[in-house]
Amino acid sequence: MSENTEAATAATSNEEAAAPQLALQRIFLKDISFESPRSPMVFQEEWKPEIGLELNTKSRQVGEALYEVVLEITVTVKNASETAFLIQVQQGGLFNISGLDERQLHHALGAFCPGTIFPYARENIDALCVKGSFPALMLAPINFDALYLESLQNQQAQATEQ
Repeated sequence: MSENTEAATAATSNEEAAAPQLALQRIFLKDISFESPRSPMVFQEEWKPEIGLELNTKSRQVGEALYEVVLEITVTVKNASETAFLIQVQQGGLFNISGLDERQLHHALGAFCPGTIFPYARENIDALCVKGSFPALMLAPINFDALYLESLQNQQAQATEQ
């Protein structure tokens, strides 16, 4: 191998090492809960559900370039102003992330990773709902980029007020 070829190969491997990388390692179910406090009476009533959704994300570094991201979703369904059922899901993912600056990493952990995990959480919520003998509940897609930007704007507004 000539010196130029060796130098080009070394430069390419250095660029690859420094190139941004984001890879899903594993999707896992961290915690799940289903409650139907009014069963079986709730099945005797006319079904006019009111659906409430609470969504949170959290992340932490668990190894070198390895991050855990957990999407926490609580779905509360009321019928006739009383809770018909409550589902809580913590859907997790392990992501190998490297080569990102702090702003890019924060965005990946706050928007991209939760967006990757969400379909799995949505499927678990739907399955629990059906197993509880309620009509299927397929949550609508969520724009995590928009939620992330809104969260940043709220943080900036709070910082400006102080």
